[in-house]
Amino acid sequence: MIKFLFSPIIAILDFITKYFKTIVFLTIMYFVIYGSNDSISEDVINKSANLQKIELYGPILDVSKTLDEIEKAKNNPSIKGVLLIVNSPGGAVAPSVELAYAIKELKAIKPVVAYASGIIASGSYYASIWANTIIANPGSMVGSIGVIMQGVNTEELMAKIGISTQTVKAGKFKESGTPTRKWFDYEKEQLQSIIDDTYNMFITDVANARKLDVKNHTKYADAKVFTARQAKKVGLVDEVGTISLASDALIKLSKVENPIWKKQDKFDKFINKFISETASKVSMNFMSGLKAY
Repeated sequence: MIKFLFSPIIAILDFITKYFKTIVFLTIMYFVIYGSNDSISEDVINKSANLQKIELYGPILDVSKTLDEIEKAKNNPSIKGVLLIVNSPGGAVAPSVELAYAIKELKAIKPVVAYASGIIASGSYYASIWANTIIANPGSMVGSIGVIMQGVNTEELMAKIGISTQTVKAGKFKESGTPTRKWFDYEKEQLQSIIDDTYNMFITDVANARKLDVKNHTKYADAKVFTARQAKKVGLVDEVGTISLASDALIKLSKVENPIWKKQDKFDKFINKFISETASKVSMNFMSGLKAY
């Protein structure tokens, strides 16, 4: 039980111990091999860039960096359009909603094309719904529009090893979701009401953004997972194709004659992806609360 309770901290410390030296080594090697010339050339390109790619990768937890990229793209008059490249199974509800409405605000100023490179499901699909166009790779998985809350019951295990809890509380529902005992019926009902209300928000936003009938939500939602072609049939995506189709669609919507894509620092991209993926997987395994996942 003690090992289980402290396993998130142990996992994070283990990650830092394993990979800190690797990250430092890669940082040094990058500057030794590439030097400053690449940075100078990228700065020159970025000054004349008129299109930008923003990646939404891995489980959705901390989206501050992605929100910052969206905000900068929105306020940069040189950027005429944004390609949102998505490969994510979803994640926490609140940050997924934050991303969705950030994209909606961006779309009001300049066109946005969302491209599903692998998985665009649950929270990551929510994040993408307000794009002008959603294009899915032929091999991608789409949908899983649903909400879930999970927990464990460690009551029997605690009894076997001789551990019991002590609680002082105010409020009938303060222990809702506790892992130390079976949930009471009134707690389940209250938690179910939260799930149902969040799900209704999800399907309503999807219906409004995609111009679908919310009354028919069981056809395109209900936590079903679709292939790209199936998703197009039910209205979740607009086209099935590769990233070149998505890029061409954005160029057309943006009306740029000479498309120049903003460059992201290669090393920053690698490190951010590496850390984000590993830390997110650790955090997602132990995250409590609502998940659009």
